[in-house]
Amino acid sequence: MSFTVTVLPSGARFLVEDDEAILDAALRQGIVLPYGCRDGACGSCKSLVVEGEIAQGAHSPRALSRDEQSRGMALLCCAQARSDLSVQARLVAGPGQMPIRRMPCRISSIVRVAPDVAVVRLQLPAGERLQYLAGQYVEVILRDGTRRSYSMASAPHAAEQLELHVRHLPGGRFTDALFGAAQPALKERDILRLEGPLGTFFLREDRSCPIVLLASGTGFAPIKAIVEQMRAAGIVRDTMLYWGGRRPRDLYQSELCERWTREMPQLRYVPVVSDALAEDDWRGRTGFVHRAVLEDFPDLSGRQVYACGAPAMIEAARRDFVGHGLAEGDFYADAFTTAADLAGATA
Repeated sequence: MSFTVTVLPSGARFLVEDDEAILDAALRQGIVLPYGCRDGACGSCKSLVVEGEIAQGAHSPRALSRDEQSRGMALLCCAQARSDLSVQARLVAGPGQMPIRRMPCRISSIVRVAPDVAVVRLQLPAGERLQYLAGQYVEVILRDGTRRSYSMASAPHAAEQLELHVRHLPGGRFTDALFGAAQPALKERDILRLEGPLGTFFLREDRSCPIVLLASGTGFAPIKAIVEQMRAAGIVRDTMLYWGGRRPRDLYQSELCERWTREMPQLRYVPVVSDALAEDDWRGRTGFVHRAVLEDFPDLSGRQVYACGAPAMIEAARRDFVGHGLAEGDFYADAFTTAADLAGATA
């Protein structure tokens, strides 16, 4: 049985099967709604069900609380229709023009840039390119069919090779193999499969307002792609880049950011460290990275924010920035989720 979903206020309509996630049905029919992880962990696809019945699937309580559910909110990536629906969600222009492809790739290099971070470059087949928007991600498909999501850290103009920033999560199937903690280890020249591009995190170029780029940890990867795309396209909007880590070594490409500031006069860079040790001799900004933004800009009205990192950072930044004048529609985020983020999922 299929049901009709009407997206408000645009009036766009699509059909969804009763055993199909609402988001999957929309994407299959070329209607792009906001989304990120597609597994109920990040909350990017959270929407209001104005009319109709759904069955909400397992999800992280952080992404959708019981109170939000009681007020009619739903995660469309893991909700199924039980009747015709009307949902309140904005349409996203741009990603629908990029075909989602599945293709093989070869690991061309693995470079450790921090004790627990590797920059992995993937070579696409000869003559093949992946069309995507800076900020989007791909899913690496493992041998058993499970998937791991990683943002492209390289801008689209360099799309014959893809750059991923991978943090080692002990016990993780993919990262243990990549960091040699499990056998068989992944190494240069090994073949992987990937699918993409995915996600609705990308720079909106229809505005000229100032930009705040906010990253924690390897959330720097899609921010790097956005900056490189801005440089390649000659975008000169006033831009502040804040990158936070626990220790200075977590800001594993800080020298690159410093170089950007010399090459791009409109860009300023603020590194922030929360838990520096005496041996680090850190003399820069300290504390939570999103609080550094508020220290510099107590009024965020008239700006756009692009934030990427741990779900807790994204959640705190969204709440506090909107409380300091940022229009809710000007906060764009990509929460980096892991399988652990779904631990204790609720139905």
